[in-house]
Amino acid sequence: MSEQRDRQVQQPGAGRPRDPEVDRSILQATRELLTETGYQKTTISAISRRAKVGTAAIYRRWATRESIVEDAIFGMQDVDLPTATGDLHADLLAWTRMFLDRIAEPATRSAIPGLLSAYHHHEGVYERLVGRAELPAREAMTELLASAAPERTAEATQVTANAVFDLLMSATTMRGLTVGLIDAESFCARTADALTVLAESGV
Repeated sequence: MSEQRDRQVQQPGAGRPRDPEVDRSILQATRELLTETGYQKTTISAISRRAKVGTAAIYRRWATRESIVEDAIFGMQDVDLPTATGDLHADLLAWTRMFLDRIAEPATRSAIPGLLSAYHHHEGVYERLVGRAELPAREAMTELLASAAPERTAEATQVTANAVFDLLMSATTMRGLTVGLIDAESFCARTADALTVLAESGV
């Protein structure tokens, strides 16, 4: 099956209930291929062979290759966000460590450049990812800062939370893609310091 076929947008078909074991097999195969062969060679055909499922089974679940890769590396449903402890700096340090760890994973480092290219060429694709994966994390950040500064208005808290989350995302993404986990603790400590200052001062 050609790369053009892999990128073609299709609608998942209706049918019998999805087998979660097949889903896990497909996502695991996707992560393995991203790590071993890179984004460009992680095609629907390659995923099908690695997962030992037919391409039809894949297309019943995901409309495009990009959507499979997103689920494989960004799926938030199986990730527990850090629990608030009452210590804002410690909480933001935990967030920083978690985000850096996820971005620095080999499969994620392989996938992001290819996904960015796909987002550039297909309108609405990034917005879908934001709605599915990023918004829940942003909402959790807003709740964290609301608890840390209950005297602020909801609007002020939202503005500050967005700024903190944007800085967290940009800093950990750039660091994870370019350096990985080298000197991670020092980076996380410095980043948590900056996030705490921003969170406490407000925007």
